[in-house]
Amino acid sequence: MQMRKIVLLVSCCICLLHTFLFSQEVAKLGKIQTTSDGRYLQYEDGTPFFWLGDTAWELFHRLTKSEIEQYLENRRGKGFNVIQAVALAEFNGLLKPNMNGDIPFNNLDPEQPNEKYFAFVDEVIASAAAKGLYIGLLPTWGDKVTPNWGDGPVVFNEKKAYAYAKWLAKRYVGSQNIIWILGGDRPPMRDSNDWRPIWRAMAQGITDVQGKNTFITYHTWGGPLSTSQQIHNEPWLSMNMTQSGHGGGHDVPIWEWITRDRALSPVKPVIDAEPNYEDHPVNPWPTWDPANGYFRDYDVRKQTYRSVFAGAAGVTYGHHSVWQFWNEREQKINYADRYWHDALNRPGATQVGYLKSLILSRASLNRIPDQTIIIEGQGKAGEYATAFRDVRGRYLMVYLPVGKQIVVSTSNLISQKIKISWFNPRTGKYEVGKTSDNQKQLSITSPTTGVEQDWVLVIDAVR
Repeated sequence: MQMRKIVLLVSCCICLLHTFLFSQEVAKLGKIQTTSDGRYLQYEDGTPFFWLGDTAWELFHRLTKSEIEQYLENRRGKGFNVIQAVALAEFNGLLKPNMNGDIPFNNLDPEQPNEKYFAFVDEVIASAAAKGLYIGLLPTWGDKVTPNWGDGPVVFNEKKAYAYAKWLAKRYVGSQNIIWILGGDRPPMRDSNDWRPIWRAMAQGITDVQGKNTFITYHTWGGPLSTSQQIHNEPWLSMNMTQSGHGGGHDVPIWEWITRDRALSPVKPVIDAEPNYEDHPVNPWPTWDPANGYFRDYDVRKQTYRSVFAGAAGVTYGHHSVWQFWNEREQKINYADRYWHDALNRPGATQVGYLKSLILSRASLNRIPDQTIIIEGQGKAGEYATAFRDVRGRYLMVYLPVGKQIVVSTSNLISQKIKISWFNPRTGKYEVGKTSDNQKQLSITSPTTGVEQDWVLVIDAVR
């Protein structure tokens, strides 16, 4: 009996220690907010937050707990900090049980949530927090609101949207690693259909519980239609999202969309929340026939770098097998070419982490997109280069999707000496930099040239 008491006491101590360590880890995450100028994201203490997301849409629905741990640990190790996942999954998410045999609602009613289903969601969110990861939580995929296409069924009206969102928000009061994302691959309105009242009700349910300053954004569908064109002035919308997607072929001009959204008032951050997925067929929606090949890591780099260099507050990566978690239990969607666990270490997933590290290596909240830096060698489409500089004149960067000779202006750098370096987005390494006089204009050729030889020119002021 005495031994049993000792074992119970030790077990209680372990549980308390685990709870303490978990709460400490969550506290380190901190809430995300926009910067004072409205351009970028930061923690509450002012530390820069670069959004590096991954699309894990079917995370709660198609994976076991051990598989989820494998996935989250992999993404943590690569530098991701936001995992975009959906509580009510796209593919028959209301009627097909998760891997524990549970469905989210009783009687398909959002006002009758199934506690067992959401307890598993809680577990996953807690696991992510323990790894320092945010969950970009979509309360539902868009097909449960809009009847245009998808499995559905539509189960939300304004009343049910408010009740469900309020219930969900109460569940996560105090959780530091939740970023709310409404929508789910659907526009807020289309033609004569206006679903904004339902999304407003959902946002209201969240803010009534967690406060009007709660960070909420919206995942829209692919194409040039950003959230900025339909809900920019909604008081609950903290950040605009666009989706350059997979249906427009190579080199969709995401840099133009980011520039457009940054010019709006009131100023809000913007990101590309779904660029082309690595290993997704290039052919356009809705056929997705792989006859024209697949998007590979080079395509991912071009789009992610150019959106960020155009002024985005971060970017989301996606892999075509990972978002759907295709495995031997599931039917593949749109010609996926490998199982999700074989796709975790595809090169693009590592290379977007290099982008995050590069941006955060300088004073990232002071960066200003500035195409006047590129005097010659701008290029179009697949060769279109993007540039930004530090507002205080301490550095500038130019992304070249095709290695070549360019002429750049260094007149905004504040020093008489400059250090010139080349950053390799394929390896995350720098070429050895050299120091020279600041002649205000520089003609320079990248270390290697041609297609798939993309580079970042980095020039720092030397004092």
